[in-house]
Amino acid sequence: MLSVHTSPLHQPGTGDAGGMNVYVVELSRQLAALGIEVEIFTRATSPALDPAVRLAPGVLVRHIDAGPYEGLRKEDLPAQLCAFSHGMTQVWAGQHPGYYDLVHSHYWLSGQVGWLAAERWGVPLVHTMHTMARVKNASLAGGDTPEPATRIIGETQLARAADRLVANTAEEASQLVRHYDAAPRRTAVVHPGVNLEVFHPGGGQGRERARARLGLPRDALIPLFTGRIQPLKAPDILLHAVRALLDHDPALRERLTVPVVGGPSGTGLARPEGLQKLAARLGIADLVRFHPPVSQPELADWYRAADVLVVPSYNESFGLVAAEAQACGTPVIAAAVGGLPVAVRDGVTGYLIDGHDPAEYAAALRRFADDPDLAHRLGAAAARHARRFGWATTAAETLAVYTSAVEERLARALRARALATLRGVRR
Repeated sequence: MLSVHTSPLHQPGTGDAGGMNVYVVELSRQLAALGIEVEIFTRATSPALDPAVRLAPGVLVRHIDAGPYEGLRKEDLPAQLCAFSHGMTQVWAGQHPGYYDLVHSHYWLSGQVGWLAAERWGVPLVHTMHTMARVKNASLAGGDTPEPATRIIGETQLARAADRLVANTAEEASQLVRHYDAAPRRTAVVHPGVNLEVFHPGGGQGRERARARLGLPRDALIPLFTGRIQPLKAPDILLHAVRALLDHDPALRERLTVPVVGGPSGTGLARPEGLQKLAARLGIADLVRFHPPVSQPELADWYRAADVLVVPSYNESFGLVAAEAQACGTPVIAAAVGGLPVAVRDGVTGYLIDGHDPAEYAAALRRFADDPDLAHRLGAAAARHARRFGWATTAAETLAVYTSAVEERLARALRARALATLRGVRR
């Protein structure tokens, strides 16, 4: 596994750590449970890090020195890919021939390194984009920065070079074909998963107990945002929706509590206090509770405590937070973008909103304000729906992709050998 720009050991919700970190960690653990030994290569961000760290039985994280440990933005990392490739090659040189059977790269930066490594080692390359520049640039948030041409070129190269491309949804697979001319036969759809041992409703009175543990009002109406705070994730839409909700019914101020769990990331780092200032300008600073990123068990409590999770993102390849919240029995209001229409069943486990008009999100929130039992009804359906997204299923389907890539490469090698033999006989 390659995760160059963000370590699987980092806390999701901080810096560049997010759903991809969860994806790499959980997939690796489940693959190991299936008997696949996994090594994850990532960039070292501190001289104090051990070169190799055991993440779980059968899963090893290798830290590669590539550029300064601190102060590098994701946008600076293309210049460090040669150094990263050199570090990987040194590790590979210390192993016996044929030690690695396959490379699975995550995000385009990792893909560039993975392409080189797979070619050098003579093994298949499986690549997961997670997000795509052309798709992101087609739906930018106001004031957000477009993805550079360098990334588009890199993703186009990977769509052609990879033995297999893993897409989170059928829509993402079609985007790979449409925007990057990927070969449909080399593109596989595998839904991400949810750790169902951590994310679950919590039994009877799960919501009340979670609110007590988190110090939240027992009878409050709680719409939750969790994730990286950046324009792409659009937490500002929730704040504007809350303002619109209060304009329609000022009495709701006595009931509302709005937690925002996460830290600034990406272009959001340019204005790290921007969301707090927006809450103050909107006159709802007393209602919004900002909380730093938390571990998965505590995040599950935040999900359980909420009446509804709000995911107003401009783009999501899948939307892991939506699946996690539903696994905890919490419905979701989400933008109808990317993989969110797969993660959320409109009208059954939550509501999908076309566009990013705060008034539309406020109207959806009013449904929960007007019907106290709505969160429970939709939440029960949400928990049932989320059970189909277990990581064990994701790992089994990913392993099938690996197997097909290895078998196809072996078949090509056998055909080439047979052809060379025939040519030798003819001579």
